[in-house]
Amino acid sequence: MSFVPCTTAIYSFSKNHQPVRTVQSGETFVIETYDCFQNQITSSETPFDSIDWNHINPATGPIYIEGAEPGDILAVKIEQIRLKGQGVMAVGPGLGVLGDRIPQFEAKMIPVEENRAVFDEHLSIPLNPMIGVIGVAPSGEDVSCGTPGPHGGNMDTKLITTGATVYFPVFVKGALFALGDLHAAMGDGEIGVSGIEISGEVTVTVRVMKGYSLNHPLLQNDDGIATIVSAKTLDEAVKQSVEEMVNLLLPHTPLTLNHLTMVLSAAGQTQISQVVDPLVTARFFVPRFVLEAYGIRLFEDRGGNGDGAT
Repeated sequence: MSFVPCTTAIYSFSKNHQPVRTVQSGETFVIETYDCFQNQITSSETPFDSIDWNHINPATGPIYIEGAEPGDILAVKIEQIRLKGQGVMAVGPGLGVLGDRIPQFEAKMIPVEENRAVFDEHLSIPLNPMIGVIGVAPSGEDVSCGTPGPHGGNMDTKLITTGATVYFPVFVKGALFALGDLHAAMGDGEIGVSGIEISGEVTVTVRVMKGYSLNHPLLQNDDGIATIVSAKTLDEAVKQSVEEMVNLLLPHTPLTLNHLTMVLSAAGQTQISQVVDPLVTARFFVPRFVLEAYGIRLFEDRGGNGDGAT
């Protein structure tokens, strides 16, 4: 199985980056990642001014996917997330929701033991290994790995975990896929600007899907599907994520817009991914029982391999 080391890290998603590896559609491979601080914080004594803040949120890649063309969809199945070492968290002035109340920078090392993150002698937190930064190159200007958008990027969405498939719109030839910023655990919102940041390895399977298109990333897991949208305000992100879901589902149902709106108001869920990045991210989740009730399969790969979202 192909292995992509973290030493190939990039700090922006860009059509101008040279790919570090080429893989075939349908291939499974392993990506090694730094933590979001590029492993620069090694103890709670690490000073703020010793950190190179230009080397934050590195993503390993980019990886060229054979056959991916603008207008296609790139499906990325998260096969496994393997965490390495201990986690780290940090807070400081201007960082996160409470950055106006925190007077000084502080880092804290978080040991990971027996499938839990040990915060202190009183509290250990169940692990929720997930990927914070994942996406493809945009067609326009470079986008920092710290910023989310239609290309993916720093969406900090806790549903992006083992077993999930994330569908990305492809903007450039080869897609130029990359990922990084693993978390041992993270709550919705990531209000302090860091989850339990950790390095590790991610096994993924990628597949190019022809004949379909997306405007924003879409996630599928065993429980249902979610449209993921990043915008300047949470209001905008919520509205766009709902509209994306309606536009995806409506052609696949016998429902009128009125009745689909009723269904989504009764069974759909507006959820917050993160509120601390340059753009904030919301998702709209529809449970599987709704899709099954109407026999909805959004994608049937016209290449004949049967990959799809149901």
